[in-house]
Amino acid sequence: MTRWHDRTLSVRYPGRVGYPEALALQAELVERRRSGDIPDTLLLLQHPHVITLGSGSREEHLLLSSDELAARRIGVYRAGRGGDVTYHGPGQLVGYPILDLKPDRQDLHAYLRSLERALVRALLTIGVEGQRDPAGTGVWVGGAKVAAIGIRVSSGWITSHGFALNADPDLSLFDVIVPCGLHDRAVTSISRLLGRRVSAEDCAPAVVAAMAGEFGYGAVEDPGAGASRGIPPPSSRTGP
Repeated sequence: MTRWHDRTLSVRYPGRVGYPEALALQAELVERRRSGDIPDTLLLLQHPHVITLGSGSREEHLLLSSDELAARRIGVYRAGRGGDVTYHGPGQLVGYPILDLKPDRQDLHAYLRSLERALVRALLTIGVEGQRDPAGTGVWVGGAKVAAIGIRVSSGWITSHGFALNADPDLSLFDVIVPCGLHDRAVTSISRLLGRRVSAEDCAPAVVAAMAGEFGYGAVEDPGAGASRGIPPPSSRTGP
């Protein structure tokens, strides 16, 4: 029986991707993972300005009208994930793990906690001390959310959707929603916490290493974030 230390995590950097295109890409990769055509895969990308609605979204958590959102060029899409309303945009590192949770990780809550631990680990590498909050899924610093999580697990225990890490987004855009349905909770970014600009690309290596460490992969195929900009990739690195 294959265990996680026998597996390889393949990392892909498609760059800035529209939300509908990202949904289609995830659906394709889920089917390919289910059939065994690809290994576990982590998509790391950014989205244009968009609001996504999870299965638990409430209408009152969207604070602008459709006309106002259109005027600000912010798209709105229903997402096939759990959770409430969230915002994605430039400066945010979005991670979509396409993982087969079999044979020994078939527990949704345990998977959520693993993603939280991986993000806490990545933040420590970057220089930020984050923590879990029993009152809300995600990663928090001083009561402000720095990373949101919303997942989907389809038949065969294949995951999709995932997390959004606020590296250097325009935080004012979170004011158009009630983030994740939590009133009176602030949103922050790594750049704000450190007092200097930290890009989404800057955060990618720490996130890859943290995911590999948390899930115990034996090897990582990672071309580096420069691949999304057409930069020739270095040799694949192995080991978490």
